[in-house]
Amino acid sequence: MTKKSLPPEDRDLFRESIGTVRAVKNDKVVLNAEKPPRFKPKIRHVDVNEHLNTAQLDLDNVGQEDSLSFLGDGLQHNVLKKMRKGQFGLDAEIDLHGLTSNDAKRQLLHFLHACVEDGCRCVHIIHGKGYRSPDNQPILKNHLNLWLRQHKDVQAFCSAPVKAGGTGAVFVLLQLAEKYSQREEY
Repeated sequence: MTKKSLPPEDRDLFRESIGTVRAVKNDKVVLNAEKPPRFKPKIRHVDVNEHLNTAQLDLDNVGQEDSLSFLGDGLQHNVLKKMRKGQFGLDAEIDLHGLTSNDAKRQLLHFLHACVEDGCRCVHIIHGKGYRSPDNQPILKNHLNLWLRQHKDVQAFCSAPVKAGGTGAVFVLLQLAEKYSQREEY
C-alpha cells in the first residue's frame, strides 16, 4: 500500500486542528473499579389478609372423605366438571398438611397472592385428609373450605382427582390479575 503524500500546508492544518498527541503505550482498556448503581425496585409490602372477605359463612363441617366444591358467581358448571377431571393445566402447587392452622393460613395467603401476581390460573393445594385430627374431624380441610370461599381471587375450587390427592387436595381456579386480563390489541 502506498502512502499518500499531502501538501505541507494541509499537513500543518491537520496537526494544528488535532493539537498535541501522545503515543499509546497500552492497547488494553482499564475499566473503572466503581460500578454504576444498581436499580432497586421499591418493595411493596402487601397485607395478604386484606384479600379475605371477613363475612362469616355458615358452613357445615366436612368429613375426611367428603368432597369439596365451590363455584363463584358468573361461572358455568362446566368449569367445575373440567376441574374435577383435571383438564386445567396446573401452574403451581403447595403442600399444607401437617401445619398448624395459623401457619397454613399464612402460607396459603402468601401462596395465592404470589400465584395471582405471577398469572397462575389453576393451582393445586394439598391439605391432607385429617386422619390424625381429634375426633376424625379434619381441621385444616374445614378451614381451607372457609378460607378459599372468603378469598377474593378464588373463582372456583373442587376436590382433586384420586391420582392428584383425592379428597386430601383441591384444585383452585384463580382470577387473573389485572395486568394479565387487559391485553393490548393491535
